[in-house]
Amino acid sequence: MTDSKQHGPEEQSLEGRLFRPANPKELAEAVEQAFDYRGDITLVLATGSTIEGYLFNRTPTGSRPFLQIFPKGQSDERMIEYADIVSISFSGKDTASGKSWESWVEKKESQRRIEAEQATAEAKARGHL
Repeated sequence: MTDSKQHGPEEQSLEGRLFRPANPKELAEAVEQAFDYRGDITLVLATGSTIEGYLFNRTPTGSRPFLQIFPKGQSDERMIEYADIVSISFSGKDTASGKSWESWVEKKESQRRIEAEQATAEAKARGHL
């Protein structure tokens, strides 16, 4: 599997940015970025209310696209229709900021090597190797 995203020093965190989408396409793009973001976001709704929390799911297709968010300080999730969103700000700390892609890849490869060694040792103990 290959990763098509850019990972490197040129990649900027969205932390602190505010998006005021001008049309449904821009809104869908902003929601996708918010979904990939590793921190809280703040939504301003057409009613004037705001919701801060962690966006954990979205359904961008269908007649009424929506997202699901865990509001900060509340135990229940909330569903918000895209059409109700005026702006999205990346208000929480980006927990992935400053962590290099290479470090993540190295950690995963190390974990895979350890798992392979464990599987080999178990197979030898069972007499399969």
